[in-house]
Amino acid sequence: MNNEVRSDQVLLDSYLGGNSEAIEMLIERHRRKVYNYILMMVKNRSLADDIFQDTFIKVIQSIERGKYADNGKFVSWVLRIAHNQIIDHFRSLKSGVHVTSDDVGYDILNQSKFSQGNFEDVLMQSQTALQVRGLVDLLPEEQREVVMLRHFVGMSFKEIAEQTNVSINTALGRMRYALINLRKLIEEKELNLV
Repeated sequence: MNNEVRSDQVLLDSYLGGNSEAIEMLIERHRRKVYNYILMMVKNRSLADDIFQDTFIKVIQSIERGKYADNGKFVSWVLRIAHNQIIDHFRSLKSGVHVTSDDVGYDILNQSKFSQGNFEDVLMQSQTALQVRGLVDLLPEEQREVVMLRHFVGMSFKEIAEQTNVSINTALGRMRYALINLRKLIEEKELNLV
């Protein structure tokens, strides 16, 4: 067991023993990694700040309830809680399909085609991105999660498998079924995404 893992557990034990500074040290140790992960997923600093705060509130509550068992993977456990907080946030958005440039993964209005005056192409790309994002929202949760992590966040299948606690084959299978279901949805809705 390396020193950082021991140190995490020592800090947790110290916190549970009444030392409130210990949890602050633990949060500070992993702040950058957790925050960067959240920001990468939501692509919005204000939202990332909120989810980061909610994540560590949940972490502290879980620690106090004895729900963390030391397995040497404290930061992975925290990242899983952050991931769940992100999913909960997107689930709570019950309004219709609303896509921002952050959701699409690029700034639609800051493309060379637009700056060259080809507004029609930019409009078509924007509409296509909206349609695709809307179709992704119709997928079953596990498939939607893999598509979002792969195509909107840019994670590898290995990273997706680790983050969602499944095997790489399961992650690949979910992507395969997601693509099959997206094709069916495109046919059902008679969409032309070209």
